[in-house]
Amino acid sequence: MGVSLIVHGGAWDIPDELIDAHKSGCRAALLEGWSILQAGGSALDAVEAAIRRMEDNPVLNAGTGAVLNARGEVQLDASIMDGRELRAGAVAAVQGISNPITLARRVLESENVLLVAEGAVDFARAAGIEECNPHDLIVEREVRLWEEWQREKVSQDGSVQAAGVGDTVGAVALDSHGNMAAGDSTGGSPFKHPGRVGDSPLIGCGVYADNQVGGAACTGWGEGITRVVLAKTTLDLIGEGQPVQRAAELAVELLKDRVDGRGGVIVVDGSGSVGFAFSTAALARAYLTEGMSEPVIGMR
Repeated sequence: MGVSLIVHGGAWDIPDELIDAHKSGCRAALLEGWSILQAGGSALDAVEAAIRRMEDNPVLNAGTGAVLNARGEVQLDASIMDGRELRAGAVAAVQGISNPITLARRVLESENVLLVAEGAVDFARAAGIEECNPHDLIVEREVRLWEEWQREKVSQDGSVQAAGVGDTVGAVALDSHGNMAAGDSTGGSPFKHPGRVGDSPLIGCGVYADNQVGGAACTGWGEGITRVVLAKTTLDLIGEGQPVQRAAELAVELLKDRVDGRGGVIVVDGSGSVGFAFSTAALARAYLTEGMSEPVIGMR
């Protein structure tokens, strides 16, 4: 059986000055995961490795370089799912963990599915996952944006106004054994209310993987994605007989039509075919499938 891997680096109105960095970040993550698949490794390992690479990239909104919440802090969400036995692991609103996707993987390997905040960090300590100083995840670019938002987005009564859309990184893989995996990791929406959780750590919303159908990972406005259960909705369309690309398009149309949602989805079906769709100005993405000589990298 052939192998496939697709990654995304976020769906939003990516500024021109960040486009090349997003493309190169997606390419590097893709090749990281692809090397594992080509060596006969598991889809889970490939997804985790690809996402870790993006979490370590300060340009992207996950791990180092993630957006700041209303308090000026980094709070991270992540999830990963194994399509063989429908096992899943997720963490939300964690601080001081530079690679939350690895923490989510450890949760998947436990009796839990979703752990949050301090409980998730306590679990990380018990699992031997390295912590970091939360300030080490903050980059100057996000400090400047947060300070600008503080000046411009405070109402006359002193309360903070609603924040805009954030983005996410993610990956979906099919390995040589026919196993699917999908994962997401994010800092969430810029200037979000502390403790706010979007779709990324919610199984079925941000990610879903099922060997019998395929795998999907989402990015964009988390509240809208959650309300239409976008990842599972996409796979249900494949299960109903839609081709993978059409399923992605129909799911994003539903997101837009039902909740005026802005976001995107990447998908791999059981045969290894890939699809993607988005209702934002851009979706940073890269993919490789068996038989391709070079990755396809896209943005618009």
